[in-house]
Amino acid sequence: MEDKKNNRSRLVGVRFKPEEYRTLFDKCRLTTCRQLSEYIRRVLFERKITVYTRSKSLDEFMAEMIRLRNELSAIGKNLNQTVKKLNSLEQVPEIKMWVLFNDGSNKELHKKIEEIKSRINQFSDSWSQE
Repeated sequence: MEDKKNNRSRLVGVRFKPEEYRTLFDKCRLTTCRQLSEYIRRVLFERKITVYTRSKSLDEFMAEMIRLRNELSAIGKNLNQTVKKLNSLEQVPEIKMWVLFNDGSNKELHKKIEEIKSRINQFSDSWSQE
C-alpha cells in the first residue's frame, strides 16, 4: 500500500517591513496557533482562527486576590505560631499576656477578611453591569 504523504513541499518567501512583521507576529500571539506559518495559512485560506481574549477586570481581580492571599497566608502563619506558643504556656499570667499581645493579629485577620469580601463584591458588581 502506498503511503500518501501530506507534507508541505512548496516554500513561498514573503518579505515584511519590521513593523509589518511585528504586527503579524503580535496578531499570531493572540491566537491558538503554535507557529507563525500556521497562522498565515489560516488567514490565507480563510480558516477558523481562535483568538485569546483577556478581561482587564479579571486580571485586576486575580492580581488583587493573589496579593490578599499572600497577606492572609502571612497572618495565618503568625496566628499558627501564636496558638502553638499559647499551648506551650503553663501559667495564667503568661497566657493573659499572650492573649492581649496577639489581639492585634486577630483584628488584622478580620480586617483582611472584610477587605477580601469588599473587593469580591466590587468586582462582582462591576462584572454584573457589563
